[in-house]
Amino acid sequence: IVIGGAAGAFPPVIGWAAVTGSVDAIPLILFAIVFVWTPPHFWSLALWANDDYRRAGVPMLPVVAGKRETRKQIALYTAPLLMSGLAPVAFGFAGPLYLATATGFGLWFAASVVAVLRETDEAREPAARKLFGVSILYLFVLFGALIAENVLAIMPLGLPGL
Repeated sequence: IVIGGAAGAFPPVIGWAAVTGSVDAIPLILFAIVFVWTPPHFWSLALWANDDYRRAGVPMLPVVAGKRETRKQIALYTAPLLMSGLAPVAFGFAGPLYLATATGFGLWFAASVVAVLRETDEAREPAARKLFGVSILYLFVLFGALIAENVLAIMPLGLPGL
């Protein structure tokens, strides 16, 4: 998942390079967000689909290292995810709409991770299932906020045609 996360995180870099002809901090920060988002996203899925992965012989983290270690790894990746999620503001290419969005959804993500850490129903894993859904919304809404700020000219990224 971690190695594959790099491949899945390249589209913002490739798209940026195709449009601008260069690569700078903006697409690299977007890469970082997707890269550190990938493990908690997929491992939350793997927690509640653990039996399916086990039966299919897919060596997902909960199958090979156990659910406790998977929960720990989800929490460990969440800290850099939330920090990278705020990086667009720190680097000056996102503004107040994005900051409010990243903060609010980051807190929701973190609360969902805490619920996974406290999970007691290991047979059904409802907290992990919820985190999987929250993770999808988190990434979608963060990137949507960047687009919205650009379209509304709150923090234009300077891309041709936008």
